[in-house]
Amino acid sequence: MNLTIDIIDRQPGFIIVNKPPGVGFHDEAEAAGFFNQVKSTLNIDQLYPVHRLDKMTSGLLIFATTKEAATEFQHLFADKQVEKYYLALSDQKPKKKQGLIKGDMEKSRRGMWKLTRSMNNPAISQFFSFSLANKTRLFIVKPHTGKTHQIRVALASIGSAIIGDDYYSKTSSDRGYLHAYSLKFQFNKQHYHYQVQPTSGELFLAATCQEQLKQIGCPGELNWPQV
Repeated sequence: MNLTIDIIDRQPGFIIVNKPPGVGFHDEAEAAGFFNQVKSTLNIDQLYPVHRLDKMTSGLLIFATTKEAATEFQHLFADKQVEKYYLALSDQKPKKKQGLIKGDMEKSRRGMWKLTRSMNNPAISQFFSFSLANKTRLFIVKPHTGKTHQIRVALASIGSAIIGDDYYSKTSSDRGYLHAYSLKFQFNKQHYHYQVQPTSGELFLAATCQEQLKQIGCPGELNWPQV
């Protein structure tokens, strides 16, 4: 499947793209992954992934276009200098409406992960949630670490697995409802802020969800407690 690559911004050293849902980051069998499709479509010889999104997840991705930029972004992510905010939808009421989800992650069965009570190298996520129509709940999630399946496992652990998540939810849907919504960072002494709404998914595009996102505005301006 050849994609139309949605370029959000192009700067010296990096590009920002909007990944569609349902596309794996890496190559699968005969299908080119999103990384190689971006590289091929844009005819870029040098392209470096500095973070990744799960196959079900849409939204903002950074690709470095030089080795020097890739190294800089690796340092930014390692030092937690990249603010990331995600949108997720669930049809299950959470055990708490906002707060902190923290714990070690361990491999479970069939490629799944689970959250444990130990805190040796914990995954850390904060969230706010908002009630929408038809018992659907919108989550704004701020991950402070970057573990595999982190947000998916975190929300499942509070009883609110993401709609359309084939691993952790029993609710099938037109897509997995997780979207990388906002990025903030400083690169080469300049501040960058990107925010892109989902462009697919009936529930993301529904009027109640759109209105709630309008009311929230920039997720970084919510009253996030210090971690």
